[in-house]
Amino acid sequence: MNKPTRRTSKSTSDEPAHEAWFSIRVDLVEGRGEHCWPRPGRLIAAAPRHSFAQLASAIDRAFARWDISHLHQFELADGTKIGRPDPDFDEEILDERRERLSQLHPSEQFVYVFDFGDYWAHLCTVAQESVDPLAVLGLVPREPLPYFGWGSIPDQYGRAWDEDDSSSPPPPDPELRDLPPLQPGWGATSAGRLGRTPGLETRTAAVLIL
Repeated sequence: MNKPTRRTSKSTSDEPAHEAWFSIRVDLVEGRGEHCWPRPGRLIAAAPRHSFAQLASAIDRAFARWDISHLHQFELADGTKIGRPDPDFDEEILDERRERLSQLHPSEQFVYVFDFGDYWAHLCTVAQESVDPLAVLGLVPREPLPYFGWGSIPDQYGRAWDEDDSSSPPPPDPELRDLPPLQPGWGATSAGRLGRTPGLETRTAAVLIL
């Protein structure tokens, strides 16, 4: 097997906190055999010293994935693949824990795929302008973090409720009656009154009788 070609990184060591950070736009394009439209997305602030492994973790958190045991992989425009090398597979892939984001360039686009079965595919676009993490996040984090987003994030397994088996109808809406009375309108005695004008039902009934 030929050793994968390593793209040249500017640096693999820690860089100062005042360095220019990338703004990476991540659009969720497809998953579970369906195209997403409108496409939900996130803007992620990431430093050149961060690894692709750290970027993958940030993307998965930003898209609300809780089962992160699945394989994932980046693919750059030149065909370079970055992920977790597996000795059982004869595939050229660079180690995401060693590859740094410093090899990225403004306007560069690449793909991130999470879970090769459900195939959640994202288009990642490096912005032309860098960002100041203090300005967009209020701090200089140790790892990449999202700072803006839009769209409804689909559930990782397509579940709409905790016991969704993909064939049963959704349970009836308890209208807050199943909740403990820890907020106004919660609980069996007050649920169902939210949004109703006190006495409205009585006045309506009186009008009908007249």
